[in-house]
Amino acid sequence: MPVPLLDLRAQHATIKDEVVKSVLELVDSQLFILGAPVERLEKEVAELSHTPYAVGCASGTDALLLALRALDVGPGDEVITTPFTFFATAGTIHNVGATPVFVDVEPDTFNISVDAIERAITAKTKAIVPVDLFGQMAPVERIAAIARGIPIVEDAAQSIGASRMIDGVRRMAGEVPTIGTFSFFPSKNLGGYGDGGMMVTQDKGLADRLRRLRMHGGSRQYFHDEVGYNSRLDALQAAVLSAKLPHLAAWSAKRRTNAAYYNRALADVRQVVTPFVDPANESIFNQYTLRCERRDELQAHLKGRGIGTSIYYPLPLHLQPCFAYLGYRAGSCPESEHAAQQVLSLPIYPELTTAQLDEVVAGVRSFYGV
Repeated sequence: MPVPLLDLRAQHATIKDEVVKSVLELVDSQLFILGAPVERLEKEVAELSHTPYAVGCASGTDALLLALRALDVGPGDEVITTPFTFFATAGTIHNVGATPVFVDVEPDTFNISVDAIERAITAKTKAIVPVDLFGQMAPVERIAAIARGIPIVEDAAQSIGASRMIDGVRRMAGEVPTIGTFSFFPSKNLGGYGDGGMMVTQDKGLADRLRRLRMHGGSRQYFHDEVGYNSRLDALQAAVLSAKLPHLAAWSAKRRTNAAYYNRALADVRQVVTPFVDPANESIFNQYTLRCERRDELQAHLKGRGIGTSIYYPLPLHLQPCFAYLGYRAGSCPESEHAAQQVLSLPIYPELTTAQLDEVVAGVRSFYGV
């Protein structure tokens, strides 16, 4: 039985009428740039994130870039982040002219190490960019406690709707940092039918500047306070996302159910380590990622059975050729390097049937002869 890593057609089949209705209403209006659909989605995401301000933009990558620009990060500045993440996290730091400073991750959650951040802070540190990897939040409150007032940009591209218990209160992804950033890439739990992103913040001044930066640096047409970008969230994507948003909580809950199913079914396979979720966190399982022995062989075995998998991420960013100028060497971030050799993500999307879950489990168990 084939089991793809992700089946967006299965999801679309369940919401087709709602999405098509929203899209056709937008097409009939012929109002495609910003406007009511984007404003509506911004309000919805702000409410979800427990923040007063949300600003849509063209992609999750642009959300990071605009956030750094809004914080005046630039040449001569250092930004601390993790090397075990998607390229955009560090690529945007480079693209605003700052220097990425890579620190290692925790071996259990794969999220950035707070102790490593504290050791890396210097007089040049202008921002800290933790990543909510695979759907569970980084310990943003602990990072804030050691940040000494340094702004925090939470890369929440994989964690919209995730939460964390902080001082007895459940806080949402994007709620605590200076700016939180989201991606609506189609593979995300809340994915569009194309690219899109959003930034959330508690700070009105930052929100106003983010809106200017996404529109060539101006708050009025043809008047520009600074040089910005053309990075507007497409109204068509906003309409799609607003139609999908009411389903997000149920989809993420089903991902957690699927993860628990895998955890039980693989508990006795000593060659794999199932994902660890910090007890303070409620993960949305954007990915279900194992540590496993003979990872590449297992992946080939599963592929032979028609089971989709992926490696997030095969080469940590501090070892990427484009960052060679920073001077990192193998062994600089050993936990990230070790994880890159072991991780393998299995299908976790909410439309998986029990038979498909069993097929994945059987594939893993058969490889290890369990």
